Amino acid sequence: MRVGHGFDAHRLETGRAFIVGGVEIPHDRGPAGHSDGDALAHAISDAILGACALGDLGTHFPSNDERYRNANSMYLLAACVQMIADAGYAVANLDATVIVQRPVLAPHIPAIRAAIAGVVGADLAQVSIKAKTTDGMGFTGDGSGIAAHAVALIEER
Repeated sequence: MRVGHGFDAHRLETGRAFIVGGVEIPHDRGPAGHSDGDALAHAISDAILGACALGDLGTHFPSNDERYRNANSMYLLAACVQMIADAGYAVANLDATVIVQRPVLAPHIPAIRAAIAGVVGADLAQVSIKAKTTDGMGFTGDGSGIAAHAVALIEER
């Protein structure tokens, strides 16, 4: 078994869809990024790649490559899962935390967990997603950004 950690953060901007873990959530702003800005999918991708010592998301999908402009981050996550599968590994467990003041994510957590589990090929019981606020502190607390941390446990297949 191997473990990896991932982190990502994005500024929130007007005119962007608010997407977390492949789920679009109603909000007046969304994460800015070269892709769709899904901080959770990016953090999980980095955790999976890191567990297998395969670099990070930017190594495989650079932000200066126009092929990935507005890319669906769940497709990028699926590609990362395939990379670790090609190396002989599979996801055994994921634990992730999304940090954002608004919108409230709690009602969307079941859909986010299901979406992530489906893409990584894991049972729902192997995927933990949590949402936290920072009580108004910092860029996640003042509403200007979103961040996510993820830990992935992978096992040899």
